[in-house]
Amino acid sequence: MSKKIVISLILISILINGGSVFEAKTQKRGANLPDFSIEEILENRLITVQGNSLSPVSDHFSPEPKVINKMKVVITAYSSTTWETDDTPQITAAGTTVRDGIVANNKLPLGTKIKIPELYGDKIFVVEDRMSWEKGKYHVDIWFPSYFEAKSFGAKRTYIEVLEG
Repeated sequence: MSKKIVISLILISILINGGSVFEAKTQKRGANLPDFSIEEILENRLITVQGNSLSPVSDHFSPEPKVINKMKVVITAYSSTTWETDDTPQITAAGTTVRDGIVANNKLPLGTKIKIPELYGDKIFVVEDRMSWEKGKYHVDIWFPSYFEAKSFGAKRTYIEVLEG
């Protein structure tokens, strides 16, 4: 393991464990356990502590986003079909490709992050698309990969939490 990785692991451990230092061991290729890079450890959000246990890694660099507004809305769903969107159904108003977690709304700026707690708990959605002007500003459309899934979702009245930044 390189010196930079070991130093990074120690610093992360100090931040996470409030000052206690963990033992970082390197693994040789072919050993029972794989050798993880710092990126893999942070991505998997687990870290080896004292060589034999795993501890969750909190992300101190990306704290939980703060809720700055709550709005009552009607939530519906859409899919990538030309009769529900336009002649480029895979491209959002923000110029990105549709994917899980994308919503359309006419009030919030593109790029705004929201949560829909009553329906999806802590899942974060991003406003990257727009809707027909007839739908209004207090209407959110969630993207689904198929027309059947979008149709099955129906319409729901709930609230959204608008997140900071």
